Amino acid sequence: MTGPKPYCGNELEYFARAHHWKAYFRDQIASFVGGRVLEVGAGLGATTAALSVLPHDAWVCLEPDAEMAASLQTQAISRALPPAEMRHGTLAALAAAERFETILYMDVLEHIEEDGAELARAAGHLALGGHLVVLSPAHSHLYSSFDRAIGHYRRYDRASLLAVAPNGLELVRLAYLDSVGMLASLANRWLLKKDLPSAADIALWNGVMVPLSRWLDPLFGYRLGKSILGVWRKPPSREPQEGGNTVSP
Repeated sequence: MTGPKPYCGNELEYFARAHHWKAYFRDQIASFVGGRVLEVGAGLGATTAALSVLPHDAWVCLEPDAEMAASLQTQAISRALPPAEMRHGTLAALAAAERFETILYMDVLEHIEEDGAELARAAGHLALGGHLVVLSPAHSHLYSSFDRAIGHYRRYDRASLLAVAPNGLELVRLAYLDSVGMLASLANRWLLKKDLPSAADIALWNGVMVPLSRWLDPLFGYRLGKSILGVWRKPPSREPQEGGNTVSP
């Protein structure tokens, strides 16, 4: 996993306060999270706080940035975050035999240059019957200077996300989320042409657009959205099951 590129401004802090958005994708992945959980790229810990309320046995945060990893450790000691084990490093730091029932890449995979190799390594640490969950920005045509500034190598669509999926896992969910946010992004690209969102922009998106998307996304069949969610399952037997690549919205 490559080291994160520097963030411009306070965008990471702004998005950390996007509680409606985090609650939305938490509800979308709740049925796939459990057991021993590995959160890759835990960042400032906001996603950890939002998701670790889901039932689980143990939560491990893996963060490649030294300063963020130290901050996570400080928050864990002070109990500013729910109980979790904080680790500095990448998947390479894991013991070869270490396994997890859930591995999460929440707005992280787009920061990793060799994304296919990363997910293949993650699949090797997935327990039988466990789930690999990826949430990332969607649509390459929405890639902007903001994406570049915060270290995104790419945005994904259904085809490109499926192309980097690990062999031997069953696809169980592939969906777009945040239809209203996508329409707003298109409007900005065509009309406003703002390079970077402000704190007010993010507050408007989180407070108004995300709740609207929660209502509209099912009506669109989860086929329209600014983010894409992919969930894969490692078959409970060691041999991949035939006909397992089913997709549900």
